[in-house]
Amino acid sequence: MKKLLVLLSLVLSVAGLAACNSSEEVVNVYTTRHYDADDALYEQFTKETGIRVNVITDEGYVSVSKIKEQGETTDADVFITSDAGNLAFAKSEGIFQSIESQTLNQNIPSIYRDVDNYWFGLTKRARVLLYSTERVTMDELEGLTYENLVTNERWNDQVLVRSSSNIYNQSLIASFIEVMGKEQAKMWVEQLVEVMAREPEGNDRVQAVAVKDGEGDIAIANSYYYGKLVNETDTESKYYGVSDVVGIYFPNQGANESGVHVNISGAGVIKHAKNKDNAIKLIEFLSEKSQQEAFSATNYEFPVNPKAQVSDLLQSWLDAQNITVLKEQGIDLSNLGDNNQEALNIMIESKWDQPE
Repeated sequence: MKKLLVLLSLVLSVAGLAACNSSEEVVNVYTTRHYDADDALYEQFTKETGIRVNVITDEGYVSVSKIKEQGETTDADVFITSDAGNLAFAKSEGIFQSIESQTLNQNIPSIYRDVDNYWFGLTKRARVLLYSTERVTMDELEGLTYENLVTNERWNDQVLVRSSSNIYNQSLIASFIEVMGKEQAKMWVEQLVEVMAREPEGNDRVQAVAVKDGEGDIAIANSYYYGKLVNETDTESKYYGVSDVVGIYFPNQGANESGVHVNISGAGVIKHAKNKDNAIKLIEFLSEKSQQEAFSATNYEFPVNPKAQVSDLLQSWLDAQNITVLKEQGIDLSNLGDNNQEALNIMIESKWDQPE
């Protein structure tokens, strides 16, 4: 009898623990981002709200496919990813729901959120030019644009860029379709292929390494990668010391220019989210001034909240170019998704990955 009572007590204790856990406030985040800065903010959110953040990291298309296949049975509450093209794809696959939030409307300008409120931008990164400080002069950089990068003989066989399969490059060309029109965008890609220093390979930081090694004088890359180069402390890393001989330049800043291409990382609430309110609370939290400044300081991204200050490092990049307000393309970022397939077709037809 005594053994039976002990067993019964154990069963009841386990059942009670399960009931306690089932009532715990949680939010399940599927994300393609894998930054320590994000994890720190999730921990802070839990401390402030008591809502535990469960993080599931995977590739964007994999996560979207999983969530779509799971339908109403999904445990996903929020999907966070880099690039408006990925956000637009997630929306087109029907995994998001429209959200009404006065906080998000106040914190995030309309240009950085979906017109139907299916997704919301959280950080910005510019597609910039990284150049050799040893071989490129300030006079050569003055007034540099995407357009004259591919038409000025100075850059013949000197431009480095990663492959056409990369969403950042696809979105860059998608933005050109919006800004220049399809024919001009196609001409730009064809001209870029002509001035490439080598076949595209590696990530954005690898392009900077190639600049350091003299394979080319200038590279196309996202601005936050340069922050990672500046703050690289591993002396055994191939990225260590690269920023000592590689600089950053924001193109298209002239009065008559279109502005630098800016893209976002963002989030949306899953259509069948079991913890919808918690999901909204998390996205609102990440859009607040202090969290936006944390993104800028620790992951070298520009905040989307206009009340947030840019970190000292990023501000130093702007100051070096005498940029008071960064001039951006100012296009509807949803169109990056709409133009994605056309952009990819242009890149493939122009033999982006097999320059002669």
